[in-house]
Amino acid sequence: MAETQLIIGGEWTPAVRRGQYEVRNPARPDEVVGQAANGDEEDVERAVQAAHTAFPGWAALSFQQRAEILTKAARHLTADDEELQTRIRLFTREHGKILKESTLEMTRLGDRFLSSASFAERLATDAQLPGPPFDTLITHQPRGVAALIIPWNWPLSILGGKLPQALMAGNTVVIKPASQSPLAPSLTIRRIAEIFPPGVINLVTGSSSRIGDPLISHPLVRKINFTGGTETGRHIMRVASKTLKHLTLELGGNDAAIVLQDAQLDPPALQRMVMGAFLTTGQVCMALKRLYVHRSRFDELLEGVTAVASQSVVGDGLDPQVTMGPLNNEAQLQVVREMAEQARQKGARVHEVGSVPDQDLFEKGYFHRPTIITGAGHDSKVVSEEQFGPLMPILSFNDEEEAIRMANDTEFGLCSSVWTSDRDRALRVARQLEAGYTYLNAHGPMLQDNRAPFGGFKQSGLGRNLGYEGILDFLEPHSISSVPGWLL
Repeated sequence: MAETQLIIGGEWTPAVRRGQYEVRNPARPDEVVGQAANGDEEDVERAVQAAHTAFPGWAALSFQQRAEILTKAARHLTADDEELQTRIRLFTREHGKILKESTLEMTRLGDRFLSSASFAERLATDAQLPGPPFDTLITHQPRGVAALIIPWNWPLSILGGKLPQALMAGNTVVIKPASQSPLAPSLTIRRIAEIFPPGVINLVTGSSSRIGDPLISHPLVRKINFTGGTETGRHIMRVASKTLKHLTLELGGNDAAIVLQDAQLDPPALQRMVMGAFLTTGQVCMALKRLYVHRSRFDELLEGVTAVASQSVVGDGLDPQVTMGPLNNEAQLQVVREMAEQARQKGARVHEVGSVPDQDLFEKGYFHRPTIITGAGHDSKVVSEEQFGPLMPILSFNDEEEAIRMANDTEFGLCSSVWTSDRDRALRVARQLEAGYTYLNAHGPMLQDNRAPFGGFKQSGLGRNLGYEGILDFLEPHSISSVPGWLL
């Protein structure tokens, strides 16, 4: 069994008072995968103080010096292949995602460090505003200690949208992973922290109810970057308002895809749709969650999507033949089941597809087959709320204006997609969608550009991760002026 501890001041250290807690395999809930450190408010205090102590030295480095350390960390992540493969298998066992997805998430994390490091020269260049009336430089300074709060669904990819950006900006950090699957993320963070000065990267694991508020309310924490549910985001805003902390909140999504009548529905396009909806058993914030198709193409699309999704093999993610693992936890499985059942009771057609090679395992674990739903009303839960599971509601529309109106008729605005053979039409529709990121003829994290900012409109959040803008979110603008003709 794996055992993980906290990282405080460069030390791999146990929790002070509460020991460890068990982490179980969602494919085999009776199987204990490992033990994680069960931190509390005293451990939060130690971690924040360590980050605060390390901040002046780290902030004093140049952007280029920090970029060199980030580049070294990226290489260190995959330098020991045996250790890497151990983390990958552990990740699948504690999370449930298939080995291919665990491998992608683990091996591509370093790319996000390299992407942040690539902005060193741009970040070091101050903007200049020559007078009159004044000569002004616009520079940037790190904010201080940043709290990075990571969800359970894609913890390492999402960490990659926060940690290298915070470090590149010159902040020190305290990372709090989700309690459901902290083992492989903790070991990965430990490997990253080995490259940085002590105290720059700190880690506290445990229950959100015990360590969440002490972290987000701590007076020495100046920046909070959170990914998770909208209700939790609202709670963080309330708590953080007492000390006016700067927030980046990547919250829920209910992504719409619009398939226009001239869309190409060949096998590769259909495969991209299915992957966009069912990757990681649908537990992806930017998953394709509502599929709107022009009435003239409805039957064709339904037949094609059903055929591709039917090839899914549901089971233990360690099995090479399996293409879809379990949901991560029993609570989320129950949410998905209830949404599908409510749609069925209201007259929708709920069609579960895919094969199950081990029925006994399927019944014991947190499994749900990929499910295609037609005939659901636009106001039904499976359409109006985020499913965060393997459900794909498909609805029809009559014209472009109706499709845009339905796509925007949601409190969320994280991602969207437009499917058409006409480039100009794709851009015209995309510009009208209320979403922070729009894919064209694709959807989902496997097709996301790390160089571009990522975040949501409306109830999907505040601020941006990734890209140059993601680093700026960890920096305070600082204007420096003088009388004209003296500074510049």
